Amino acid sequence: MSETKQIKTALISVYHKDGLDELLAKLNAEGVRFLSTGGTQNFIESLGYDCQAVESLTSYPSILGGRVKTLHPKIFGGILARRDRPDDSEQMKQFEIPTIDLVIVDLYPFEQTVSEGASDAEIIEKIDIGGISLIRAGAKNFNDVVIVPSKAEYPVLLNLLNKNGAQTDIEDRKMLAERAFGVSSRYDSAIHAWFAK
Repeated sequence: MSETKQIKTALISVYHKDGLDELLAKLNAEGVRFLSTGGTQNFIESLGYDCQAVESLTSYPSILGGRVKTLHPKIFGGILARRDRPDDSEQMKQFEIPTIDLVIVDLYPFEQTVSEGASDAEIIEKIDIGGISLIRAGAKNFNDVVIVPSKAEYPVLLNLLNKNGAQTDIEDRKMLAERAFGVSSRYDSAIHAWFAK
């Protein structure tokens, strides 16, 4: 198993777009292909970059008022597939699942929504499902995938790209996976605390 991995395709699904433009410029210059949904896709395209819609890959539109966008085997298979396993590779070919090497997520602002005194219904809609699942999948498969779990890590990835181009080593990916589980842990703790009240 090669410890250095090339980033060829990035799935980007973020709530906050600020700070993303510099990262996109660098990834685009490195020839990385973009895959995204909704507002993030519109933002990427507004900067003049090509971006494949997740819906065109999954053959499903965003449904249930946006509650289900990325939750699909073609997305999660592309993230979770073990690149050194021939059986995984065979299934990816069989089901036409593309390889996803980089996942960039910025979750719905649950804590901010609570602190602003929003209604229970508004707060519930800010419990991110797809985003947190993408974070966990990317972090679990850190052997092959780079996970950027919040906008706080945009500069970390940018620094890696400026230093090494669109490739990472196992230490970089493991460090970002650790940060990712920190993000998911804090997020779930905030949700738990709200329910516990």
